[in-house]
Amino acid sequence: MFLRSCLTIGRVSLGGHPNVAERVILKRMSCVRSRRPRGAAHTMLFTFVGLMMITFNGSADNTAPLASLIIINARIQTMDPGHPAAEAVAIYDNRIVAVGSNKEIRKLGDAATRVIDAKKQLVLPGFNDSHVHFLSGGFQLSSVDLRDANTPEEFAARIRQFAEKQPAGRWITGGDWDHERWAGVNENASLPTKELIDRFTPDRPVFVSRLDGHMALANSVALKLAGVTRQTLDPAGGLIVRDPKTGEPTGILKDAAMSYVWKVVPATSFEEKLNAARAATEHAARLGVTSVQDMSAGSDVGVYQTLLDRGELKTRIYAVSPLPAWERLARTGVRAHFGSHMLRIGGLKGFSDGSLGSTTAFFYAPYKDAPNTSGLAGDEMFPEGAMLTRVREADRAGLQVMIHAIGDRANDMILSIFEQVARENGERDRRFRIEHAQHLRREDVPRFSSLKVIASMQPYHAIDDGRWAEKRIGKEHARTTYAFRSLLDAGATLAFGTDWTVAPLDPMLSIYAAVTRRTLDGKNPKGWVPEQKISVEEAVRAYTVGSAYAEFQDGVKGSITPGKLADLVMLSRDIYKIDPKEIEKVQVVMTIADGRIVHERK
Repeated sequence: MFLRSCLTIGRVSLGGHPNVAERVILKRMSCVRSRRPRGAAHTMLFTFVGLMMITFNGSADNTAPLASLIIINARIQTMDPGHPAAEAVAIYDNRIVAVGSNKEIRKLGDAATRVIDAKKQLVLPGFNDSHVHFLSGGFQLSSVDLRDANTPEEFAARIRQFAEKQPAGRWITGGDWDHERWAGVNENASLPTKELIDRFTPDRPVFVSRLDGHMALANSVALKLAGVTRQTLDPAGGLIVRDPKTGEPTGILKDAAMSYVWKVVPATSFEEKLNAARAATEHAARLGVTSVQDMSAGSDVGVYQTLLDRGELKTRIYAVSPLPAWERLARTGVRAHFGSHMLRIGGLKGFSDGSLGSTTAFFYAPYKDAPNTSGLAGDEMFPEGAMLTRVREADRAGLQVMIHAIGDRANDMILSIFEQVARENGERDRRFRIEHAQHLRREDVPRFSSLKVIASMQPYHAIDDGRWAEKRIGKEHARTTYAFRSLLDAGATLAFGTDWTVAPLDPMLSIYAAVTRRTLDGKNPKGWVPEQKISVEEAVRAYTVGSAYAEFQDGVKGSITPGKLADLVMLSRDIYKIDPKEIEKVQVVMTIADGRIVHERK
């Protein structure tokens, strides 16, 4: 087996000739492949050359080990098309230094090298979740969990039980409820109301969100604190759900209307945020997630920086800010993907509509089960032209723009805005993204490729929403819903993630969803819209290489390639070989992030 390594090139310096080694490494640039611009590739190369000099400079009798960590007897899927498979990998510090056979890699260790016998288990690049709400996820780990509450009564009981353990007056938030669990797929599920929980929470405010984050239930205490009454007007891009007989708010607030309550929710302390971030990074490590792109980091970057300074951050974070705040970031002179490999900024996330589950995703046609509406354009789309202006100016400032779009009309509008801005601002590597890209018209699918727009998608949503989506949009429109196959065939770049806490953070569930499309209710054993299935290889690639590309980091991570960052995951079963239906049960045996073992199953 061919040993792919930059170390073997650097060995010439063992005789005390570092200049020769540097010239040879420069000549053999192919060992550090990159699609990044030339300057960035050179920066990475010289960083690696520096590592080689540290490793090899000196005599053959007095030198550091060639590898600090070695994995042998593995089935490695590298995601590197030049060398897709291997048996073993060597790591020095936080970089991959060699990939090859057991015999070749063993030679790179000494008594100080830790050797891990993978026992034929599958090793992949660390998973990179392209769309999370990381701090919110950390908070949710210690909040009331309503995700699998299957009846209104269970919903109310869980809030009662949680409230009984909290001090009087403390806000209850989180939740992640799903009212679609409360009715059959062909029935209209009733939304919860404040009356359902008021009797259990007379002395404390409650504001619990639906799992998509686009509507939430407030109890009477929370509505009173927020000043929401029957006289309160719906804001642009939002809706106060009202009792059809009395006009009184039911407690359900959709999209922009949620801001009425969020304005009066007490701010969390820095220490509380630290605890949530710590819980989130520990959770990610257990699931093999070594990188995340936090869509709601905003002004909380300092929380992650504190964890990083303390040596507690186990997850690489691309901390994305709100698009309406683009000027604040632009004034600093920062451009896209600025920072270290552990913590970076430079991305901006905007909203063009709501969600399918909340009937606020923006479509051209009315909803089948709610013909009085075709959804809502998000408040950032108002006044007319505001979104175009923000995208144009943020892009001109060199920042990366990513827009949430769910409905077909929202996707069409954002694709058109991206097209216009790229034409006006000129050609460059901008990597525009549409977050979710869920419901597309057939004619819009090829536009992702032609416009070089990344489809940042969450496969778990397909098997979750697939239980009831057709009652919302109809069977025919569902053919281009979560259109993984069609987008790939059209040449688009997919980046996979979860939207945690909207969906579980576990990558195995997302890969299972993309490959099988078996809905959570068990009613589609051969897959919901099976023509949109993709292979395990394609799903893993979207979760590694695709996600790295989506954050301008494909030159340093996303594949197990010499010179790249040492982020790897070892799985309990080989997802390439087992029945795809079994993928959801696969567990993470070991997670290596930045060259450190951050999780090891006992």
